[in-house]
Amino acid sequence: MSRIGTRIRDLLVPRPDGPEIVAAAPQVALREVFRRFWPDARPYRRWIPVLVALIALGAFVATAEIWLFGLVVDEVLVPGDLGPMPWIVAAYLALTVAGGLITFGDDYLSTWLGERFLMNLRIRVLSHLHRLSLDAIDRRRLGDLIARVTSDVQAIESFVLSGVADGLTALLRILFFGGALFVLNWKLALVALVVAPLFFGVAKAFSSLIKGASREKRRRVGSLSSLAEETIANMALVQSLNRESEDLDRFRNENQGVVGAELASARIRGLFTPLVNLIEIAGVLAVVVLGTMAVANGELTVGGMLIFVAYLSQLLDPVRELSSLAATIFRALAGAERVIELLDEEPRVTDKPRAKPLARARAALQLDRVGFAYPGAERPALADVTLKVAPGETLALVGPSGAGKSTLAKLLPRFYDPDAGAVRLDGHDLRDLTLASLRSNVSILLQESLVLHGTVRENIAIGKRGATDEDIEAAARAAGAAQFIAELEDGYETDLGERGRRLSGGQRQRLAIARALIADAPVLILDEPSTGLDAEAKADLLGPLRTLMRDRTSVVIAHDLLTTRDADVIAVLDAGRLVELGRHDELVAAGGLYSRLWALHRADEAPRAEPEAAAVGAGAMA
Repeated sequence: MSRIGTRIRDLLVPRPDGPEIVAAAPQVALREVFRRFWPDARPYRRWIPVLVALIALGAFVATAEIWLFGLVVDEVLVPGDLGPMPWIVAAYLALTVAGGLITFGDDYLSTWLGERFLMNLRIRVLSHLHRLSLDAIDRRRLGDLIARVTSDVQAIESFVLSGVADGLTALLRILFFGGALFVLNWKLALVALVVAPLFFGVAKAFSSLIKGASREKRRRVGSLSSLAEETIANMALVQSLNRESEDLDRFRNENQGVVGAELASARIRGLFTPLVNLIEIAGVLAVVVLGTMAVANGELTVGGMLIFVAYLSQLLDPVRELSSLAATIFRALAGAERVIELLDEEPRVTDKPRAKPLARARAALQLDRVGFAYPGAERPALADVTLKVAPGETLALVGPSGAGKSTLAKLLPRFYDPDAGAVRLDGHDLRDLTLASLRSNVSILLQESLVLHGTVRENIAIGKRGATDEDIEAAARAAGAAQFIAELEDGYETDLGERGRRLSGGQRQRLAIARALIADAPVLILDEPSTGLDAEAKADLLGPLRTLMRDRTSVVIAHDLLTTRDADVIAVLDAGRLVELGRHDELVAAGGLYSRLWALHRADEAPRAEPEAAAVGAGAMA
């Protein structure tokens, strides 16, 4: 018997074969889902009794409407007397109007509660994502994260609020219709209610299959969302490499996984629904036979018999809804497991209970025997790094790929905290400061200039809360962006599209400089902002970069050593360790790693390119 059950499972639930997909989230009990997310409904709980009252009134009106139908048969049709018709018609119209108002109120209030709950829960999940460290975000697929914040959260609402409301509606309808059956004929009612346990028995038997199919479907949808996001975001790369057919094959394979999960659900429904219908038909036929006998014996009127069947048909609908509610619950459970997994990811960087706010910093930086390792890494990214940077000085970070330059820079805005030692700003350990006040003192300019989907004005203004139009335009002028902005079709109101793709690389970088200028932070981190630009574009950035770096403590991640010569301090990293520290001339004369890297760069540079690059470097470090 167990082998037969296993075989049925194999046929109904798809196996996670095929391409690599998003890993399944840990399983969670239903009571745990309710415990975790019911508090999110706290602001709206006072409206739940109103919703229950509307549901109860709706069930009462439906019961009364059917009862009036029986009166029409027994008081009007059978005796052929139209006398009672006026008051019956008036009562029926009143019930119809009342039912419409109740249904409107029920639908509107249910939607209001559900959407408010969804909004707050989505904000809660996104707020948690904001607090996670960058490695926690980077190791997940973006499309899967989007699916968790949107559709998976919606599945939770279908259990915590909509599921509870649907369950109450079904229970109250069962109570009213069942009570009416017992008033009409209690013996016949007992026969009719025998089908209810059969409904629940079938639902229980299918519950584990529904649960497995729902979990697999949520996982497959997350994988498909991830692949779609990845494909669209990298369309230029796909087209340039003629990888369209391979990309479509990957997308087709992921879609086949979704199709398999959907077909599994369809197979379960295909078996579940006929069984439920068979039970329903058997119950109705039994009632019809016994009811006919009751009418013949004078125990039940013709009208009573007709409304008994009507009540029974109305009663079986909520019974079926309760039985099939398992499918809704397990779909919600599958989504809730994925959201809970995300919410259980602990932020690595948080404010201490007594963290102090920092006013505008003088911008003296110090690293004191700093060590750091990424989770799961075989060796530390930084080990025993000690250095100082005075206010207004420029620190250049140099070294081979993987030496720890970017990691060190990420410690300054506390994207990560060191595992050993301390990073200090004006003598304060960064962990003793509030994150908000620390990050308001640090601006970052990356290789890839990040531009949001919005207008030019909005992209500059996000650098400073409450920025005025004068602030925005002054920052654009100082960044050398005012001219190209004026040439755009709508000037500062031009929509830049997704990731600012309507702008050139140099224009995006000028926009990022304007954003950093308007932020006016005393500490500046530059991750080789001129990388990927041609010589002319680099030269055009000299003035804006000089303006940006003036009177600020700057940390420059230098991949091109020709840009380091005028730095106040050059820190040479190798395998996470600080191996050399000094000025350009001192390090070249020392004959160490920096000297060798400098010689390699000199050899690789063409004679004409060297003066141009040197000019860019001198301007950037000015």
